[in-house]
Amino acid sequence: MKILISQPNHEGNLEQLQTELALDDDFDTVLFPEGYIRDKDNVARACALANKYKKMIITGYRDNNKDRALIINQHGEIILERAKTPMNVRLYTPSAVEVNGFKIGYLLCVELLQGLLGLEEYDTSLTYIAHPIGVGMFSRDQLDEWISEAKRIAVRYNTMILGTSHADGSYRNCGISIPISYCIDRTGDSIFISENDLRTRIINLETKKYEIIERTLA
Repeated sequence: MKILISQPNHEGNLEQLQTELALDDDFDTVLFPEGYIRDKDNVARACALANKYKKMIITGYRDNNKDRALIINQHGEIILERAKTPMNVRLYTPSAVEVNGFKIGYLLCVELLQGLLGLEEYDTSLTYIAHPIGVGMFSRDQLDEWISEAKRIAVRYNTMILGTSHADGSYRNCGISIPISYCIDRTGDSIFISENDLRTRIINLETKKYEIIERTLA
């Protein structure tokens, strides 16, 4: 199983998604940030692209200015869709979905901080956890906190966790952003942590090797 991890700019027409899906490289799934898909009309377009290129899309979309979780399978069918969990409540369900015999966990941006207990019903059955992030980290302390939490979750559920943010934008328009993508092994060790490096990566979950596409979408 190979996953393409992308760090696009915010946009309204899915051009960067189509660019990634059309790559000749061998991969099964693309992971895009929270809120990359701006509205329901573009959700339908994303479903068509998934079916055209026979790739699964893991991301998030906006509906009435609210973030929602979204996974589309390789046939263009929505297989996970729900609201984003508010802070200080239990993680919403579904937060995992089975695809072709693999079980994929899902945490939407700040839900990472609710994932240690919120995914416990899945115990150690998850193949990996996908973590779409809205924008880059607003400080070094936040980056360290989130990577530390991702490592705890990986160890707790004995699975890999992969995350990515947009290349542009900042938290509440504060003007400070550290775009990131990352992959943490089930042992809690880092396979890679990318900071301010917007290049696309393709990770092989079996070998834990990854390749870098030597260009950026930004």
